[in-house]
This record gives sequence, C-alpha cells and structure tokens, in this order.
Amino acid sequence: MSRDDYDFNDEQLIRYSRQIMLPAFDVAGQSRLATSRVLIIGLGGLGSPIALYLAAAGVGTLHLADFDEVDLSNLQRQISHTMADLGDKKVESAKKSITQINPEVNVITQSELLDEDLLLSTVSQADVVVDATDNFATRFAINQACVKSNTPLVSGAAIRMEGQVSVFDTSQNNAPCYQCLYSDISEEQLSCSEAGVMAPLVGIIGSVQAMETVKILSGMGQPLTGKLLVLDAMTMEWRTMKLKKDPQCQICSKPA
Repeated sequence: MSRDDYDFNDEQLIRYSRQIMLPAFDVAGQSRLATSRVLIIGLGGLGSPIALYLAAAGVGTLHLADFDEVDLSNLQRQISHTMADLGDKKVESAKKSITQINPEVNVITQSELLDEDLLLSTVSQADVVVDATDNFATRFAINQACVKSNTPLVSGAAIRMEGQVSVFDTSQNNAPCYQCLYSDISEEQLSCSEAGVMAPLVGIIGSVQAMETVKILSGMGQPLTGKLLVLDAMTMEWRTMKLKKDPQCQICSKPA
C-alpha cells in the first residue's frame, strides 16, 4: 500500500474531515500521517501539546521518550498530565491522555534514559524526531543522532517569556544542524525551574512544533529548515532569522 493510499473507514473520514478538506493536504496528506512514526523526546511543557495535537491530527505511531515522573509543579504547563497522574511516569500519563483523544494512535512508551547507541537506534526508526527537552547536552545528542540517521529534527525551546522553533534536516542541500546554531555554547543553560516560564508560552511553541511536524510528514507547505522562528511573548512579536550551515561544524560538516 502506498503511503498516499491509506484505507480510511467512514468514522476516520469524519474525524479528519476538517484537515482532508484542505486542498494542500487532502486524503493523501492524511494518509501520510496515518502511516508515519514520530519520536517525541520530552513529555513536559512542550512535549504535552505536541503529543496531543499530533495524536488528534492522526499520526499513526507516536513514540514517547521521557524518564521523568509527574510532579505537582509540572501541572502549571504540562497539559497532558493531571492530578490523578502525580508520581506516574510522564510517558504513561501522556499515553493515557492521547488514548482519550484518539484511541487509534499506536503509542510506544520509553521511560529509560537513551544512551548514545539506544538513542541512535530509536531515532533511526522515526520519520521525524521532535525535541521537547530542556537542556543543551540532550539536544546536542539528539541532533547528532538525527544527522547520523538523516532524520528530520523539529526543535523547540521556551523559557521565561521567550520561545523559538526550527527544523533541522541535513538531508536537504547545505542545510544546517542544531550544532551549527549553538556551536559556541560555553555555559549551562538555565532551566524553567531556575528562570521560570509562562504556561501558555510552551503551548504556543509546542503547537508550532506540531505544525512543522505535520508539514514535514504530509509534504504540505515549507518547513522552517534553515530558519529560526523566535517569539517574544511580552510584545507578542515574531522574528524569523536565516540560519547557515557552519562549514566547521563537528557534527554535520564531518567528511563522510
């Protein structure tokens, strides 16, 4: 079966009708979502809306990776978890929420730490990887695995009242990777537990990440490859900056 020819039943056609009626998306785009696998790493403030929207949109398989448990302080922004989930693994809590929205989505959960080999293996199985983590070390490791496996990476970050989103796909000609953007990082990044973050901000950024993922999977529109979308939520101003490949990058510019 072609990825453009998924056999939807009547109930599915009703469920996804508002997307299917979009001329740039159509049944072919919905079919590509239904036959796709997305790896979401991090089920916190960003990962929660990403997972819920991709499930609602009809992505066939969602692979959720996060070793953390639900804490009371998470509930201010991590909308896939509830009071009833306190102490539970975030991946299991998110799976429960996903199933309540769309029980047809195949949800795979992974609650152990992803070392280098396991990370590469897991990334290689995905059509798109969505980075919803909150520290540079993990982001760099995810980026390296995506470059090695030629897997598109949708990256997002949010702190205080600022957020950003970009798509890194080094299978595209002369496209940069995440390391190209942050090659000169010399100190630890503040986390939201240290600097704070406004609840709706992660929803906005996570929703943009979900939209970019849908665009990549369906072939609709132009993803943010080679661009960095930045939001200042204090003024609700968006800026788009062009990103260039670093010819000295130790990850994506290595000789084959």
